[in-house]
Amino acid sequence: MSYNITDGLNFVRKLTPLRIWNGFQLLFGYYASKFFKRPIQWGTPISISIEPTTTCNLGCPECPSGLRQFTRETGNLKPDFYKKILDQLSKRLAYVIFYFQGEPYINPKFLEMVRYAHQLGIYTATSTNAHFLHDKLAKETVESGLDRLIVSIDGTTQEVYEQYRRNGKLEKVLAGTRNVVKWKKELKSKTPHIIFQFLVVRPNEHQIDDVYRIAEEIGVDEVRLKTAQMYEYENGNPLIPTIEKYSRYKKQKDGTYTIKNSLTNHCWKMWHSCVFTWDGLVVPCCFDKDATHQLGDMKDHTFKEIWHGPAYQNFRRALLKSRSEIDICKNCTEGTKVWA
Repeated sequence: MSYNITDGLNFVRKLTPLRIWNGFQLLFGYYASKFFKRPIQWGTPISISIEPTTTCNLGCPECPSGLRQFTRETGNLKPDFYKKILDQLSKRLAYVIFYFQGEPYINPKFLEMVRYAHQLGIYTATSTNAHFLHDKLAKETVESGLDRLIVSIDGTTQEVYEQYRRNGKLEKVLAGTRNVVKWKKELKSKTPHIIFQFLVVRPNEHQIDDVYRIAEEIGVDEVRLKTAQMYEYENGNPLIPTIEKYSRYKKQKDGTYTIKNSLTNHCWKMWHSCVFTWDGLVVPCCFDKDATHQLGDMKDHTFKEIWHGPAYQNFRRALLKSRSEIDICKNCTEGTKVWA
C-alpha cells in the first residue's frame, strides 16, 4: 500500500493549477455532453498515449504487432516530431503513456523522449516485455525520470509464459526487472514505480498466487491482474479463463460468448485522452490498433484544430447516439463493471 501512496503522491505533485483546471473543464464537458446528448468539449487531454514504435520482438496471438497484421504504416517515432506534439499539449497535460503497439525499447530514442517529458513535469509511464532491460539500459531507465514501468509477465514458468508471450524468455523478463530494482536502490530513486502486469488467460490462471510471490522476492512495487481482449470470442477461445471473474466475456445459454459490457452511450476516454501513432495520426483510443478511425494528422494540423475539429466531434456524436454501432467499441470494457 505504501508504494501505491508514494506513486500517487508523485503524480499529484505534477498537477499544476492549470492542469487541475483543465481536468475540471474536461469533467464538466463530459457530463454536459451526457446530459444534453451532444458533444460539448472543454479543455484538452489530461492524458495521452503515444507510440514509440510498431515493432515488437514477440509474437503474441492477440496482438496485431506480434502477428504483423497492421495495414497502416509502421515505423519509429522521431524525437523532433514527438517534441512538436508534446509542446502543443504540455502545459495542460499531466500524464503520458509511452505505449500503443510495439515494444517501446526497440526505439533507440525512447528514453530521450521520456527525459523530455520529465523535464516538462509530466508523469510518464510505459509498458514493456522487459527483454531489453540489460544492466546499462536499466540504469538509464531510472535516470530518465520514468515514473511508472509496467512489465508484462504472463506466466511464472517458461512453459506457461511462452504459450502467450511467444518467442519470449521469462528469464529475460525477471533479469530485466531485477536490473531496474537494483538501480533504483543504487541511485536511491523512488521511480519508476514497477508493476508486474499479469494478463489472465486460461493457460496461466493457476499461477496467480505465484506471480505475487515472485514480485515480492524481486522487489516489484505492485502486481496488477488484467483481463485479456480476444478478437475472436463469440464461439469460445482457448485463452478465455475458466475462472469467470477474470474474463471479459460471459458464456450464454446457447454456448456462445458475449462481452460483459452493456456498451452504454458514453465514454470518458473520448473526452480526457487520445492516442498518437508513431507517425502523428490521432485516433480515439487504444482499441483502434490499426488506426481505422483517423481523427486527424499532426503533420497537417495543430492538435487544437484536430481536438475540436469535425472528425472528432462527429465521432463523439456517433458514440453518444449508439456506441454499440462503432466497431472498436464492441470489444471495450470502458464503463463496464467487469473485474480488472
